[in-house]
Amino acid sequence: MRKIKIRAYAKLNLVLDVINRRADGYHEVEMVMQSIDLYDQLQFLPASSLVLEIAGHRLPNDERNIIIKTAKLLKAHTGFSGGARIGLRKKIPVGAGLGGGSADAAATLVGLNQLWGLDLPFASLEKIGAKLGADIPFCLQGGTVLAKGIGEQLTPLPPLPSLPVFLAKPPFNVSTALMYKNLDLSVIAHHPDVQRVVVSIQEGAYQRITENWGNLLEEVTLKRYPELKTVMDWLASLGLPVRMSGSGPTLFIFGANPDQMTTAVAKVGASLRRKGWWTYYGFLHNRGFEIIENEKRGYARGERTLSPD
Repeated sequence: MRKIKIRAYAKLNLVLDVINRRADGYHEVEMVMQSIDLYDQLQFLPASSLVLEIAGHRLPNDERNIIIKTAKLLKAHTGFSGGARIGLRKKIPVGAGLGGGSADAAATLVGLNQLWGLDLPFASLEKIGAKLGADIPFCLQGGTVLAKGIGEQLTPLPPLPSLPVFLAKPPFNVSTALMYKNLDLSVIAHHPDVQRVVVSIQEGAYQRITENWGNLLEEVTLKRYPELKTVMDWLASLGLPVRMSGSGPTLFIFGANPDQMTTAVAKVGASLRRKGWWTYYGFLHNRGFEIIENEKRGYARGERTLSPD
């Protein structure tokens, strides 16, 4: 019996700008997306039908879950008639602005493509993924990427080193669709300088990223959730470089010196956890997914990493 295990990595937005709203309701964006080492783990086994088993969170295991949606779309695209038993060990918080659902969908495309012997090229997986979510193509690619369009037009950037990052999420979720709906571009006076962040990355001047970063969605989310703004202002008052990822509500500290990061992990982390916040200390990562086990007929290939060529 074949068994495939995949790590699906979360993402951050080092800078996020919204350019305009299209006639179809989608927003044109320009942003730098970055994988981090926080991951969900998915396992794929052969089965006669589609079955999803979830550990770590109480989540729907039917068509309301993007994993099942992805599997059914892949079946429809290829005409495959079989199924799969899919196990999800959830570590990435839900509704956090960290791309957990998109990461799971990307891993599902990769895992089932191998389990079912479909041999679809990577470009086909990206096109299928884009039908379900704008972040899925990035999660298939991973690393450090400039994203444009609705997020599906990807330009790889030089990979950032494994720099430390500290994440903090309050005990509530945020609807991305609602934040975009409440965004009024006509009153925005200042946009983040995405190009300067890109140049900083290209030149290896990582310390300059935080001089020019920004997130246009912060104004909307922080206005709706003032407790989030209170914490963000507190972190900034401590001299910590802090931003919100995506539509939030996760805040992240990046670009701090070692002493500042030690303070964030110890003092800040303990204080926020007492208030019910989730925290995570990790590092930037250079992949969107990794196949860590691909076992067939009793032969385990063990640690194995795949990425798009």
